[in-house]
Amino acid sequence: MEQQSVAETFNKFFDVSVASTQAQKNSVFSIRYRVYCDEFGYESVEEFPDEIEFDEFDPQSTHCLITHKPTGKAAGCVRMVPTYSTEVRDPLPFEKYCADSLDRDFLNQISPSRDTMCEISRLAVDGNFRKRAGEKKNRCGITEEFQSTEEERRTFPLIAISAFLASTALTNLASRTSVFMMTEPFLPKLLSRSGIVVQRAGKDVDYHGVRAPYFITSNEAAKGLRGDLRELYHLIFESFSELDRFH
Repeated sequence: MEQQSVAETFNKFFDVSVASTQAQKNSVFSIRYRVYCDEFGYESVEEFPDEIEFDEFDPQSTHCLITHKPTGKAAGCVRMVPTYSTEVRDPLPFEKYCADSLDRDFLNQISPSRDTMCEISRLAVDGNFRKRAGEKKNRCGITEEFQSTEEERRTFPLIAISAFLASTALTNLASRTSVFMMTEPFLPKLLSRSGIVVQRAGKDVDYHGVRAPYFITSNEAAKGLRGDLRELYHLIFESFSELDRFH
């Protein structure tokens, strides 16, 4: 029997989609509540009595939802936040909350146009799909609570990567190709192993844990992908490109 590729195996167990209905968006917000509020305490549980975590940037964002096909459980999420005006009038989250950490010389050097800018944020993997002991310390790592096959478990580390691939597909399709993110040190390391090299755009800051701003273009992200991840990216991209919003 011909062995399935990593992309085919992942696609067997998970669906990566743009959250278009309110129910899908609530699934995204529920993951975020469980991870950001209940598990890691980044946000106060008292602020979200309905157990869905959201903020002022969500209405203008495009959200991705990763769903475990065998159970229908929401497994992961990410959002793309565009900007529609200046940093003063319509700042991206990292500009609003982490402005002091930014390397202004670097930003002036790359000088991205505002109509191509976006921020990738709120990338999270539900605790049920984090499977390696000792990695509960980050929200894309892996715990021992979810019953699954060995074949499935091998795909769980790809949930975080697939979320980033989904956000990359979104940025390309929406022509928001100047991509920023505020993230912990582990994500750039994880991405670099996948062939994606992000540039630091500022210094560390204590914002929901120690984070720093990073920058990459969508083209660089897509071109850097290695092997099976390139195949997975194209599967996601083709799926998203069929949506009416990108025509």
